[in-house]
Amino acid sequence: MTVPADRRPIRELPDELISQIAAGEVVERPASVVRELVDNALDAGANQITVRLLAGGVRMIAVEDDGVGIPDSELAVALRRHATSKIASLADLESVGTMGFRGEALAAIASVSELSLLSRTAAQSSAFLLDGRSGELRPAARNVGTSVEVRELFFATPARRKFLKTDATELAHCIEAVRRHALARPDVGFAIWHEGRLVEQWRRCEGEHTAAHDRRLADVLGDDFIERSVAVQYAGGGVTVRGRAGVPDAARSRSDWQYCWVNGRYVRDKVIGHAARSAYEDVLHGQRQPVYALHVSVDPTRIDVNVHPTKIEVRFRDSREVHQAVRHAVENALAAPRAGAETGVSHLLPTTAPSPSPSPAPGVPAPGFGLAPSDAAWRGPAPQFQRGLGLENHGVRVEELGALWQPTPVPAPIGAPAAAPALPDGEWPLGRALAQLQGIYILAENAQGLIVVDMHAAHERIVYERLKTQLDSDRIASQPLLIPATFAATPQEVATAETHAVVLSTLGLEVTAFSPRTLAVRAVPATLANGDAVELARSVLAELAQHDASTVVERARNELLGTMACHGAVRANRRLTAEEMNALLRQMEATERSDQCNHGRPTWRALTIRELDGLFLRGR
Repeated sequence: MTVPADRRPIRELPDELISQIAAGEVVERPASVVRELVDNALDAGANQITVRLLAGGVRMIAVEDDGVGIPDSELAVALRRHATSKIASLADLESVGTMGFRGEALAAIASVSELSLLSRTAAQSSAFLLDGRSGELRPAARNVGTSVEVRELFFATPARRKFLKTDATELAHCIEAVRRHALARPDVGFAIWHEGRLVEQWRRCEGEHTAAHDRRLADVLGDDFIERSVAVQYAGGGVTVRGRAGVPDAARSRSDWQYCWVNGRYVRDKVIGHAARSAYEDVLHGQRQPVYALHVSVDPTRIDVNVHPTKIEVRFRDSREVHQAVRHAVENALAAPRAGAETGVSHLLPTTAPSPSPSPAPGVPAPGFGLAPSDAAWRGPAPQFQRGLGLENHGVRVEELGALWQPTPVPAPIGAPAAAPALPDGEWPLGRALAQLQGIYILAENAQGLIVVDMHAAHERIVYERLKTQLDSDRIASQPLLIPATFAATPQEVATAETHAVVLSTLGLEVTAFSPRTLAVRAVPATLANGDAVELARSVLAELAQHDASTVVERARNELLGTMACHGAVRANRRLTAEEMNALLRQMEATERSDQCNHGRPTWRALTIRELDGLFLRGR
């Protein structure tokens, strides 16, 4: 065996080089320094944090706080690698409750910059200033708290400095880093100065917890975010989710307004992101990205925050539990119709999906949206009508869903015993129907002004939700396959099938190991019996390995129901009576997710009197 001529001996690296290598993981750009220093300020109990920048943070970053401060005897220790006051044992590491804990940030920053540390505690008569390069410690003037100044970032690693962007870009990243902290901590005031100019300031919010968070959201993201979002509040299975989720109309082309914190720490987590996105599947379609600000609280012992040096990733002990909690939290928040909330009469609206409407009282006609009983396209036999839609391509057994294909009953007219409590016309959330426009829109009047309803889109959602409710009332029926469908499986797929056999059973699937490298699908959901069993099984196993697999079955089922609802809803140019239009409005007010149709389009719009006055220049 030949030995390479240029072989070098194994030896320990110098401490300075070790710190610079570690800094490459912790300090990616000026925003990384800002994030780490603000983390420390929050851990110190600061009520006000000020960030000062020069050249986007490349020339200087200074973070000042009014926290408890650092004793002069500990200042030099604070700059050593793996020195921290946050943890002292493995038990502390497994239940971290602070923003920082690794003891790497200050040492890493000091190794690639000129750092100085100025701090004073309440027990000291004066502050002390530590020079990170020379180690010199001398008295200085300062109130209680800490100031960290970082100059000439990456001066010791010029190659790394070449990868930085323009000053404007780096400044934007620094502002975003502080913004994430500000959204999570409304009890703390934040100010950002750049080149001597105040660029952002968020004052401390006092008062009740939820109200303070809403005020901070409005300060940071704008009043429009509050107006176009709904409150999220959910607790179950040891997971609490709160915050706000944007309505589908507020969706953006980019995912830059998707904020999530776990136990107060901003994270980018695939489990939470997937759960939030799946909650919008029924109301938001296409490539639009939802907006949300969600705070997830979990027992610290059930998560691992020591995954990455930047602490922006976490690992959950039970990711499926967290996925379901986030999904249900956002789904429940989006389900309630917004008409009542916007008109101040939300107490009239049910909080769950309505049950099938009762039969009208004797002598009271039940409106059918202008469809005569003899209309075959609506009242005709279900199986023949369904087959005419080409639903066989969805892999659905028509016979299983034939009983569901019934005309959706609508509430009896206002004042009838089967209707909601009678109210003056102006107090109904969607008002009183005035007319039908071009056979497409319903014009209604409420206390605020004019309501315009797309009658097909609205009725489509009503029919769709009714079909879902009827299916959800029963357990997913399973259909055994006469000949099991086998397929070559990966080791991960085999392990997932064996580990989650009970979950697969609740979804109507039976997947067993046929051999060490082969799986057999022996049963599938009855409503999907004619589909591709192997493809369905693979999709469910892939989702189950990462997230909540029930979304796969629900997605396939809802695609069918959406098609049925679209063809069953009242069509354009169908003339409706005033009684029928009012019945549709009342049912919209009582149907979950009735603000959007199945394809994500809005079902109604409002024009206030002030907006109408502006169109006609009244009062000018």
